[in-house]
Amino acid sequence: MPLTLDGTTGITQPTAGAPAFSAYLNTTQSVTNSTWTKVQMNAKVFDTANCFDSTTNYRFTPNIAGYYQFSLVVDCSYASATQKNNVIAIYKNGSINKKSYIQTDGTSIYGSPSLSVIISMNGSTDYVEAYGYINGGVSPIFYGTAGAIDTYFTGVFVRSA
Repeated sequence: MPLTLDGTTGITQPTAGAPAFSAYLNTTQSVTNSTWTKVQMNAKVFDTANCFDSTTNYRFTPNIAGYYQFSLVVDCSYASATQKNNVIAIYKNGSINKKSYIQTDGTSIYGSPSLSVIISMNGSTDYVEAYGYINGGVSPIFYGTAGAIDTYFTGVFVRSA
């Protein structure tokens, strides 16, 4: 998909129809300790090209080939306040593409790692998903609420390949 140039400002912008989404977890999701778990982003703020599945697979499958900017935040929580690792990852086609983590020091039972990355997508079969991993927690959860303020996943088409 070609980009257009605004002759006044000189800013390039994707042409109409380029995919962008903002999805979030709108309820608490229980997870298994020390296990990679898909974050069930089950609500959307917007999905301009209807490419994000928020009901079955909780994944983004773009319909245009190119480079996409993705951002992910997962609010990890657990019942005890001992040292923990909270790890998140953006999976591409079922495998980790990029990940980020934070380690809590035992004084907090919360931790929200964040991740931002640009990924090349083929526009037909490639897909991305959000995953999380809590190591050492008692009763670990991904915390979600209405309004997309705690656990969310966003993506936008940046440029064609």
